[in-house]
Amino acid sequence: MEIEKAIRQKKFKDPYERVLVNLLYTSSRLEYKQTCVFKNFGLSMQQYNILRILKGRFPEPITVNMLIERMIDKSSNASRIVEKLRTKGFLERKICPEDRRRVDIFITDKGAEVLAEATAALYRMHDDWRNLTDEEADTLNALLTKLREKETTESEKQTK
Repeated sequence: MEIEKAIRQKKFKDPYERVLVNLLYTSSRLEYKQTCVFKNFGLSMQQYNILRILKGRFPEPITVNMLIERMIDKSSNASRIVEKLRTKGFLERKICPEDRRRVDIFITDKGAEVLAEATAALYRMHDDWRNLTDEEADTLNALLTKLREKETTESEKQTK
């Protein structure tokens, strides 16, 4: 369905405004569907993201600051999310023996199990969204990367 029909808007200021609204609308729909999948496993999107990061680093530990750097949603309160996952038994926090100020975080077997189940359900949901060819998906990925390039360049200038 065209974005104009989906949100009942006749026209946009220019093609860039249409792209941004289309991205926001599509992102919102995808986020809603993923949230429904994660809810079945007692997870939020941010908790799922942290479990994936931990699984990717396993068996190496990770710190909260390293999690924040790798998270999709940078505005999330990683410390609070880590604590929720710890109380569910999905991860462990251990004081680093070499640096007692550092807390290392590891995924548990229970966390890896729920992550595997949630990921399988997520992939099934993603199959419903597979209506692009591999070439079209590659093109879309390249365009999205290009769209973020200016933002990335601007934020790099601000940090210098």
